[in-house]
Amino acid sequence: MTTTSEASPPRSIPLLQRVTPLRLLAWAVTLIVLPVIIMAPMTLEQQLVLSVALFAVAFIVNRFKGHFASLVMMFLSVVVSARYIFWRLTETMNDFANPLNLVLGVGLLMAELYAFVVLVLGYVQTAWPLERKPVPLPADASTWPTVDVFIPTYNEPLAVVRSTVLAAQSIDWPRDKLRIYVLDDGRREEFRAFCEQAGVTHVTRGDNKHAKAGNINAALKNTDGEFVAIFDCDHIPTRSFLQIAMGWFGRDPKLSMVQLPHYFFSADPFERNLDTFGTVPNEGELFYGLIQDGNDLWNATFFCGSCAVLRRTALDDVGGVAVETVTEDAHTALKMHRKGYNTAYLALPQAAGLATESLSGHVGQRIRWARGMTQIFRVDNPLLGKGLSWPQRLCYINAMLHFLYGLPRLIYLTAPLAYLFFGASIIHASAAMIFAYALPHLLQANLTNSRIQGRFRYLLWNEVYEAVLAWYIFRPTLVALINPKLGSFNVTAKGGLIREEYFDAQIAKASLFLLALNFLGVLAGLWRLTWVDPQNIATVWLNLAWTAYNLMMLGACVAAANESRQVRNAHRVTLNVPATLYRPGAPSVRCQTFDFSSGGLGIDLPASVEAEKDSPLEVALYRGEAEYRFPARVRFNAGRRMGLQFEPLTLAQERALVQCTTARADLWSMRWGNYPRMPIHRVLGRLMRISLTGFRDMFAHYARAAASRLRPAARKPAGSLAKDPT
Repeated sequence: MTTTSEASPPRSIPLLQRVTPLRLLAWAVTLIVLPVIIMAPMTLEQQLVLSVALFAVAFIVNRFKGHFASLVMMFLSVVVSARYIFWRLTETMNDFANPLNLVLGVGLLMAELYAFVVLVLGYVQTAWPLERKPVPLPADASTWPTVDVFIPTYNEPLAVVRSTVLAAQSIDWPRDKLRIYVLDDGRREEFRAFCEQAGVTHVTRGDNKHAKAGNINAALKNTDGEFVAIFDCDHIPTRSFLQIAMGWFGRDPKLSMVQLPHYFFSADPFERNLDTFGTVPNEGELFYGLIQDGNDLWNATFFCGSCAVLRRTALDDVGGVAVETVTEDAHTALKMHRKGYNTAYLALPQAAGLATESLSGHVGQRIRWARGMTQIFRVDNPLLGKGLSWPQRLCYINAMLHFLYGLPRLIYLTAPLAYLFFGASIIHASAAMIFAYALPHLLQANLTNSRIQGRFRYLLWNEVYEAVLAWYIFRPTLVALINPKLGSFNVTAKGGLIREEYFDAQIAKASLFLLALNFLGVLAGLWRLTWVDPQNIATVWLNLAWTAYNLMMLGACVAAANESRQVRNAHRVTLNVPATLYRPGAPSVRCQTFDFSSGGLGIDLPASVEAEKDSPLEVALYRGEAEYRFPARVRFNAGRRMGLQFEPLTLAQERALVQCTTARADLWSMRWGNYPRMPIHRVLGRLMRISLTGFRDMFAHYARAAASRLRPAARKPAGSLAKDPT
């Protein structure tokens, strides 16, 4: 690719960096006015007036569009939250003669300080999303660079990998400049045979040292493309992937990586078990929809291990993919940033993959991420060492601090029990003062985050995710902080089935324990209201309200552990494109698809068509003007709607099917960030319904378990009891 004479990418510069008077005013407010507002002592009435006034200003500002209004809301949120933290440090930590109060009070304060730091760093990280657009490639395709496509695989079934390989072959790029490599660390004969048949290179090595990172590094030594595109073996690229991703490399010779989003066309365990697929943004959409775009402003885009293109010379300069930690991707980006290389992010989904099938698999994947980011925190801390700007350091450190949420989340889920069980005063203040300081802090932060994150994460959903994972994340991150060398890489299983619905009591064990504690806390609170603590009735009610909120969250956690059935070998994806139906001895019928999978197709017909179940026919799909026909059988015929199952396809037909469906350039981008903003009352209503479902599922599970234990005893002969030695 020829490098133009243009300077490095013209980043969109925030208003505060462009307008000098405004910058001076911002600094003056920050350095002079802000500390005064934060530290000013106030009576209860004064604090309430200030909180209401600041919230009213934020509410009005929220009605305006644009980044500057968002910055104002972030500023107001930091002011209110900082006042709360300052009040907590100076006025609520002065009565700890009781050791229990001291330990529990300091624990809660540390959790709140952690949350405050993460809140502020999150505002820095997402202050001004860059919203980078693709750059066109040179008109002369002969100047385009060579690209090696790496598809690492270890134990995934060939059925998962086939579509990725065939889609990679369909990428619109000069054939002599595109080479596909399947990096098979499982060293499987069926993969070798498939690669030979498909015309791609099957790569193996003698060991599995350093897992995925070692697999990629071994391939780097035996390939020579100028750029390397990496796809997890279930991430199917569209044919426009490289033309979208590669343009920026021609603008910036120091650009080492372009990352695109990870998009999933199957439901993850939360979406499937809570029935939110397609209606609530999933756990990863905040990162790929907002955080990475925010990182891009600060030249701090993370490498995410897949759906990315890397410049080989930059990879070679940092010694290949990092092997010191189990999150080799983020660590590799950190090394490249330390060397002075740039990175870029394009928020355009150009590949789609499979989400984890089970909650236990999902938890295992998050444990690896948490352990790896904590390992980086220990062995290559971004706050230390050379080569990073301060915004880059803050973006990296926030990503690492995020995965330390395990202990703080557990503290929040148990903190009110200290008072309800033991009368422990972990916040030494009246209920009215706690209300006056804490509630504005929470409301202002939630209003601001609702504005910033609205399309990519609904309020309170992060608390459900964190509550499910808290116990499992807490242990490995603690171990990694103590000894970063402990722990091993685990591969996330993909392509499995859940044939029967079941309640995963093992993975829900921590949630069930916390649920029981909070139920007991409610009983203890009612006891205090009635007989023990009538003089502190407001404090009791405050802690009961907190406990009720925790119960709602834990009920949703339990609902997430009730695994729904997933019996389709191929996931259905919505697709509305023209098709043609060809039946033996009958005229062709123009129709429209409504969904597809690798195994079949759903079509809408203009009028009813006579076709018996299992009758053979052909269905045609289109790529541009080219028509591709696929043999199929009728699975159901409901008048103007028909379901088709493909007959066994040749490899050429499989490739054509991929080109007409999953490799379509517009397929995933049309679905990106299209969630409407959700008002808080609707979010709370849905969470309450999910929580009640969780309680129902839990009681049903234990009722079935009790019945199954009693059944064998009921079948015993009556005389068998006489043999009991007691």
